[in-house]
Amino acid sequence: MTETILAPAEAPAFVTRWFDQLQPQPLAEIVDPATTALFSSDMVVGFCHRGNLASPRVNAIVAPVVDLFQRAHALGVRDFVLTQDTHDLETAEFEAWPVHCVRGTEEAETIPELLALPFADRFTVIEKNALLPEAESGFDAWLDDHPRLRTAIVVGNCTDLCVYQLAMHLRLRHNARNVSGMTVLVPANAVDTYDLSPESAAAVGAMPHPGQFFHQVFLYHLALNGIKVVRELT
Repeated sequence: MTETILAPAEAPAFVTRWFDQLQPQPLAEIVDPATTALFSSDMVVGFCHRGNLASPRVNAIVAPVVDLFQRAHALGVRDFVLTQDTHDLETAEFEAWPVHCVRGTEEAETIPELLALPFADRFTVIEKNALLPEAESGFDAWLDDHPRLRTAIVVGNCTDLCVYQLAMHLRLRHNARNVSGMTVLVPANAVDTYDLSPESAAAVGAMPHPGQFFHQVFLYHLALNGIKVVRELT
């Protein structure tokens, strides 16, 4: 492979052009109820509504995510897997991030907008104590129990953190097992990440986090790894 070195300003522009050219896809074209599951990452109160890590950008995806759940169910999808931060107070993750989504608190609860859906009893909630959905959780056991899975739709937050880990695990697990015909799909309008300016970061002793930049770059990197990224599922 011939490597082309891009100037620092070129890479974001190239990624932005790719992002701007993403196309929508009809949901009905990809859904086979027998082989499709919808996976969400961290659609919990502590990221969407209230808490140290709640974010307006993440709050804005609540409506698209709920809408996608409803339309997928209407098309016959019955497997909905919610991977959700449910932290122990002693987790080492709190050395890197403010305390959030502690087990037994409101922050760790599924957002009420999803719980209000009439088919919420179909949800499988996978509690996790780390960014990785499969780390010390029941996620891989669920996947083992659903060998017919061939289309995995991934939504939620954050694009560059838990969504990235979730989508990549689904893709790479099936790669490692030589499972052909597997599609992992991420609709860009139903995932997002938080924004923290340099000024705001300095005020709280955190690292800056340009939300739109990381949103686009990590979606691009998912696509590089064979994950299908679309503008939205219509």
